[in-house]
Amino acid sequence: MTTTFKKAAGIIILAGVFGLTACNSSAGTGKSAEATNAPAAEATAAVQPAAAASPSPAAAEESAAPATTAVPDTAAGNTSGAAAADSAGQLKELLELARQGKVPGVEYAAHSGMIDEVETAWGEPDTKESAGKGIYSTYSAKHVVFGSNKGSKIFDVRSSAADLQQLTLKEIEQTLGKPDDTAVNGNDKIYIYQAGKEYQLKFIIPEATGTVDHISVFSEQDSFNNMAG
Repeated sequence: MTTTFKKAAGIIILAGVFGLTACNSSAGTGKSAEATNAPAAEATAAVQPAAAASPSPAAAEESAAPATTAVPDTAAGNTSGAAAADSAGQLKELLELARQGKVPGVEYAAHSGMIDEVETAWGEPDTKESAGKGIYSTYSAKHVVFGSNKGSKIFDVRSSAADLQQLTLKEIEQTLGKPDDTAVNGNDKIYIYQAGKEYQLKFIIPEATGTVDHISVFSEQDSFNNMAG
């Protein structure tokens, strides 16, 4: 009985030892597998593409916004429109001044002005010569020529200011309409607009340039020699 009990106890103890050994072996195997697999898992994770980050609100708006369409450069168009408006205003002013016998920047008017007054204020002209119906006095620095009769009354005021020389017939007609009359002097064409009853506003345009050479505000009734006879 005692011997049998001892054998049975020994078997149980051995069985327990084997069981513990098997458990330790299994646990070790699990840890080993886990350790072996960990770098592989990290490597796998390392080569996986990162999940796309959610776009920020600003990026989302930018993405949702329609693509910007190139806008044609309208600077040239704006410049052209502004130039047309400027020339129209300039021409209206020319006609208004012509109704007073004047050209821009000159206080001496046809019909009411005297060449003696001009010479007192401006000095002697650069040239003074007989032409057409009177005597023409040229002040080159001021781009002005006065035509006066023998009684010294001014009947013609001409200006060749640089801004006037930018004007074309097309611009003139767009603002002032068709001329009341035309004339030809050599290669120059003269476009005549009536400015009230007293005066004519003339645009002298050479064929060679197509732009104004000078303007003339002319009082026909004073162009005659009132000292004659």
